Amino acid sequence: MSRPESNGANSVTPDVAATETRGEVRGRVWLQLPLLLGLVVLWTVLWGQLTWLSVITGFLVALLVTRVFYLPPADLSGRLNVWYSLVFLAHFIVDVTVASFTVALQALNPRPIPPSSMIAVQLHTRSDFIITLNAIATTLVPGSLVVEVDRERAILYFHAFDTQTVDDVEATRQHVLAVESRIVRAIGSKEDLVRIQEMEAAL
Repeated sequence: MSRPESNGANSVTPDVAATETRGEVRGRVWLQLPLLLGLVVLWTVLWGQLTWLSVITGFLVALLVTRVFYLPPADLSGRLNVWYSLVFLAHFIVDVTVASFTVALQALNPRPIPPSSMIAVQLHTRSDFIITLNAIATTLVPGSLVVEVDRERAILYFHAFDTQTVDDVEATRQHVLAVESRIVRAIGSKEDLVRIQEMEAAL
């Protein structure tokens, strides 16, 4: 009885496919590692102490949470620019400090509270992660609060304090776009970085 001839291409295809699959899995693990570490840090902060026990239990809890309450993986770019990350943090600290004093002085001011506005900002990124970070950064600054996010069209709707004129509204909108630009330059994808550069070149 003759043995069937083996096809060389078919004999190596499973190995190649398996190798690609393992590579893709390793890539996804590395991309999701920052989120896993973030959960561990949150766990240690909640416990108020940094010990081997809190880190190990935090890692186990993070694994359990990500398996039981599974969500689609965040679309991380895989790039990090340390310089622009520091620039973003520096601007964020200044924004929070200045806005805190402004809101505090306004609370002590006997004059009527200045008008506020609901502002829509069309973002340039299409990354859910970047949109979320932008919304968080905007909300953490006193005097502004994101009330809705149009994920499909990448639009932030937020309440802004002390916007008495059209110029004030436009300045606030440009500030949110500037925050988006800093985040994209720090951790955004190459595609989002190109969109930001084209937008700034058109201005």
